[in-house]
Amino acid sequence: MLQRIDWPVRTDRLTLRPGRPADADPVWHYRRLEPVARWLTELPADADAFRARFAAPERLAKTLVVERDGHVMGDLMVRVEDAWAQAEVADGARAVQAELGWVFDPAHQGQGYATEAVRELLRLCFVELGLRRVTALCFADNEPSWRLMERVGMRRESHNIRDSLHRSGRWLDGLGYALLAEEWNRRT
Repeated sequence: MLQRIDWPVRTDRLTLRPGRPADADPVWHYRRLEPVARWLTELPADADAFRARFAAPERLAKTLVVERDGHVMGDLMVRVEDAWAQAEVADGARAVQAELGWVFDPAHQGQGYATEAVRELLRLCFVELGLRRVTALCFADNEPSWRLMERVGMRRESHNIRDSLHRSGRWLDGLGYALLAEEWNRRT
């Protein structure tokens, strides 16, 4: 579905574009850092394993990279999904929502780049793709991620108690955020 967008997309300071295999090394550079890696869903053992996983067609189909002045500084995930529906109306729920995710190089924190990139991602989802709803999940302890969700106008829909098993072996709380197209339209 991302192929429907005329890439690359530019904001005031950033460029968003589909990921490609050559992006694996710069993305690995920040994803391997402990402050980032501790929150990732999957942590490949080494750079070679990451390159193979990153270059998989099913992953690249939902991956965007964020660049500033030609340097990769973050990556975004857009997984377009069907909404739940009763059988008689299931066709109307196909590919109408997306789960979003993001990872940014901490070297660029505090400059508003993540906020700028995710705001543009929301615009792409609602305007270019015509989605009706987006969601995002994170560990409750991942404060930078949920603060970003709130900055871009997403609403906290759930706080699940110890529902997420962390690689540390501890069960952590999880947070779920969402935004509807109509809510986004009221804010723009």
